[in-house]
Amino acid sequence: MALREVLQFPDERLRRVSKPLEHVDDRIRELVRDMCDVMYDEPGIGLAAPQLGEAIRLVVVDTEWMEEDAERNPLVLVNPEIVEAEGKLVFTEGCLSVPDFQAEVERAEHVLLRATDLEGETLEIRCEGLQAVCFQHEIDHLDGKLFIDRISRLKRSRYVLKRKKQLAAEREEAG
Repeated sequence: MALREVLQFPDERLRRVSKPLEHVDDRIRELVRDMCDVMYDEPGIGLAAPQLGEAIRLVVVDTEWMEEDAERNPLVLVNPEIVEAEGKLVFTEGCLSVPDFQAEVERAEHVLLRATDLEGETLEIRCEGLQAVCFQHEIDHLDGKLFIDRISRLKRSRYVLKRKKQLAAEREEAG
C-alpha cells in the first residue's frame, strides 16, 4: 500500500485549527496506522494528523526508535494538551512539513501532557528534553502553527523566499 503524502509548507491546510476527536472508530485506527507508517518511513519522531490533511486532534510520537536496537513503540495521543510547562530550552527543530530547513526554537523544558489513548484511557506524561519538545511541536500542528512561526521574522522570511524559489523551479521542471 502506498504511503500517504505529507503536506508541505505553504499548503494552507497546515494552518487549520484541528477539531477534537469525539470517538475512535476503524477509520481513525487506520489513520493511526498510516501516520505511523509515514513517520517511520520519512523518518521522523512525531506526526500530527493535519500533516496528512486530517484536521483532527491526533498525534503519533516515538522519540526513541532511532536509537540503536530500539523497538518501534509509537505513542498515540488523542486530543493531547499541555497542562503544565516549565523552564526554557532551545532545541534545533526540523519538520516533515517544512522541507530542507532546521532552526533553533525556544520551548518549555518540562511539560505535563494529558491525552487519551485509542481505548479512551487517560494518559498523563511528565517529560523533558526531546520528548517535551516533540509534544509541543506536534500540538502546534493541531493549532495550525509551524515551528517557523516561532523563529525570527528574518529567518522565516529567508526560508519562505527559498521555498518559493524551490517550488517555482519544481513547477518549471514539471513543464
